[in-house]
Amino acid sequence: MTRPSEPTRQALYEQAQQRGIEGRSSMTKAQLAAALEQKPPKEPAPEAATRFKTFKRLAEAVADGEFVLRPRALTGYERRRHLRQTLREDHRMRIANGSEEGGIKFDKLSDSLFSFFRGTALLFYRDMAGDDAWMPTVLALGDVHPGNFGVMPNIDNVPIFSVNDFDEAYYAPFTWDIKRGAVGFMIAAEVEGELKRKHRLKIVRRFVEGYIAEMARLAREGTEQDEEMRHDNAPKLIRQLFEDADEDRAEWLADDYLDETRSGFRPTKKLVPISSRRDEFQAIMDRLIADNDIEIPARARAHDSDGVRVKDVAIRLGQGTASLGLNRYYVLIEGPGGEGKDDLIIELKQARRSALSGLVPPSPYELDSLAERVSHAQAVHLVRGDIFYGHVEFDGLSYLSRERAPFRDDIDLDDLSKSEWKDYAHICGGVLARVHALSDESGRLDYDIEPAIVDAIGPPALFTEDMVEFAVEAADRVRRDHEMFSEDHARGAFEHLDWVHR
Repeated sequence: MTRPSEPTRQALYEQAQQRGIEGRSSMTKAQLAAALEQKPPKEPAPEAATRFKTFKRLAEAVADGEFVLRPRALTGYERRRHLRQTLREDHRMRIANGSEEGGIKFDKLSDSLFSFFRGTALLFYRDMAGDDAWMPTVLALGDVHPGNFGVMPNIDNVPIFSVNDFDEAYYAPFTWDIKRGAVGFMIAAEVEGELKRKHRLKIVRRFVEGYIAEMARLAREGTEQDEEMRHDNAPKLIRQLFEDADEDRAEWLADDYLDETRSGFRPTKKLVPISSRRDEFQAIMDRLIADNDIEIPARARAHDSDGVRVKDVAIRLGQGTASLGLNRYYVLIEGPGGEGKDDLIIELKQARRSALSGLVPPSPYELDSLAERVSHAQAVHLVRGDIFYGHVEFDGLSYLSRERAPFRDDIDLDDLSKSEWKDYAHICGGVLARVHALSDESGRLDYDIEPAIVDAIGPPALFTEDMVEFAVEAADRVRRDHEMFSEDHARGAFEHLDWVHR
């Protein structure tokens, strides 16, 4: 008779199954017990704390109209602890891996208020969880600020000016982009422009007014699919940017990237060739092109090839603000000339979950994949955008792709005059309205979005002042957060994670 304290054969078998012991079905009870002794259970892997589900519930409650405490209402110690937990969670992979670039990013955030704003989107959006649930939804850019507009190639490799960073893109109320952009212009005008408060307020108003005016025009004319800002139709300030960004491809390659033989990348502090992985990346590029139905242009075909030919691969270091510490590769593609003067560079950038995920009001348009989400946004926001926009997976991670180009550039904010700051803000507001207007064209929306947004805006003067007031309050909060972050960073607060202890 089996003693009550002694495990049955079935119980031992289930333990053996959990531990992956082979041949368990033919073992006796004694053999199972012996096998279990030889293969003790593994210690559970430590688990990093996350509040993703908590904030998702908060966003749903706010969207339902409940009166609940939001983290933006926290002060003192409680706000500091929320900030610390959020940034640790947002950077958990980089902290856990001891990433050198992760440390560099925290230094960069500490050094500049504008960099801190740019690199802490999750903190910003947790303060907005569930807001504006009644407002029309668009495919939002997710990280609007003056540095995320610029010159880039379109499908014909012609330079255009538009939004240029889609890492945080997500379906959200249209006001979320306007609010993020208003705060971004408020802070950038202070840090980069060294402008007084009264000038910063005028710049924010011009940004919002630019959005309202352009959205009203598109509601009347519906021409968003036929428009792109090129050198021939750009405002004077942006024409100058096109001219400043113009550079000969051969000189660009030779000056910035290629070695003396023009056969591969030149090693620098920011560019580390990994030529031994060339064949591996040839297969990755072939898969990228096939999976994304990319029609290879003639300028990307080697003279004796029907596809792309990978000449070299390099790791790109130290680029970006929010994405510092994430993998980034440059792939050198041989051009038709074969002499290294017309080669292309395709960037493969590791994607992550959008900072807006789980925080936007619930909608039928949710999109929670990684690089595929980003390439979807690129395709929607830029109707005739870079032909190499796409997504691919390798090494167990998700990557987005785009072409680097000699004329890819953004404006030098610290060179703008007071009047140019206002002009630039107005232009960017209009560009943002145009990409929002495309949400019902190639995006997922199934109704005419422009009239809905115009109706939701209501009296333009009232809406503008609401956005300005939001920007003032949020910028003040970012300033306080930055001060607390810098103090905590100096004390080593972001060298370890919040672990769940059992």
